[in-house]
Amino acid sequence: MPLSQSDIERLGSELYHGMVNQITVRPLTERIPDITIGDAYNISRHYLDLRLAGNREVVVGKKIGVTSTAVQSMLGVYVPDFGFLTDAMQFSDGDVPIGHLIQPKAEAEIAFKLKKALRGPGITMGDVLAATDSVMACFEIVDSRIENWKIKIQDTIADNASCGVFVVSNKRVDATGLDLSGCKVRVYKNSEFLSEGEGSAVQGSPLASVAWLANTLGELGVALEAGELVLSGSLVPLEPIVPGDVMSLTIQEIGSLNLNFIK
Repeated sequence: MPLSQSDIERLGSELYHGMVNQITVRPLTERIPDITIGDAYNISRHYLDLRLAGNREVVVGKKIGVTSTAVQSMLGVYVPDFGFLTDAMQFSDGDVPIGHLIQPKAEAEIAFKLKKALRGPGITMGDVLAATDSVMACFEIVDSRIENWKIKIQDTIADNASCGVFVVSNKRVDATGLDLSGCKVRVYKNSEFLSEGEGSAVQGSPLASVAWLANTLGELGVALEAGELVLSGSLVPLEPIVPGDVMSLTIQEIGSLNLNFIK
């Protein structure tokens, strides 16, 4: 049986207050073993509504999570998910505050800026390319309100796909003619090489990842809207960070970022 509306609101409020007060909650899947993915998305929408109403945040895009084998293996979650991005989550290249986060981890991604809406079902990689205004280098700093990152797919979905904050580069590149599957990323932490990957780590292509999102949202009656940002998923393993860490990335033919994490 689906969760009742009161249970959905209670759990969404619990995650919201965890975010506001920087405290974790016990995994939902431990407390409610039969919680469904549909329940989890309903919880995430209530959580989002509280952010929009309580913090006066505005949705600026969507993110895809748990797309690469590296991240799936780290988290033990083997199905992609999505969450919503708001203006309060977005920061600029340079100093990025993370003191308000609980257990942050950094990941390197390719971000898309849309010029046309994408409404599934039936969206293809070609449709995504035609709707894309530009692509950008991106650091997403994921965070979990679930204690010790002890998550199953329902936990991370309910927690707005473990969104924290994100940064996209000022440099925007026309995706036409780019080999997004073959674009290579190199990531450095505190001046030392950390990891590398390429676009194919994300469901074979970041275009395929965005198409998956458009089609999944279409089943829920939601579109990717013109002007929105879409974070297509991590190309490398997640890396825990603390204030004082410095991270940089370079994505071949797309751009670079340099971040100083502060409180």
